[in-house]
Amino acid sequence: MIHVKATINGEPDIPPITKIFQYDSDSENVFLSSTELVKQRLSKNLRVNLNETILVYCAYIISELRDAKSIESIKENARKILSQDKVMIGVPESIRKLRFEVSLDDKPTVTITLDEPIQTSDYILLPNTRKQV
Repeated sequence: MIHVKATINGEPDIPPITKIFQYDSDSENVFLSSTELVKQRLSKNLRVNLNETILVYCAYIISELRDAKSIESIKENARKILSQDKVMIGVPESIRKLRFEVSLDDKPTVTITLDEPIQTSDYILLPNTRKQV
């Protein structure tokens, strides 16, 4: 059984998004198949959208929790999963904070928060310092 509540916080002027992933043991293959499709897109050097990005991080966390990895290890390695060149424009800015509340196989709920899992571009954040003539 998989039950994940993902809360996505992006730019400060945009309200948070909440997604629920809930699969019983019979329908868990739907989740795994969806994840596999996204991995195939990535292997073909195609960029993934916001929903696919969230699915990738969700699948990663589920896999790591099932392998009994520590939360610190999960957070540390999450930054290595996707980079700016693997996602569509605007995705890194849309997921500045991902919070996952995960319940797996009747185990207690675990909360994992990923802060800026994909580094955002500096070009958006730097002020214009050139002098105009």
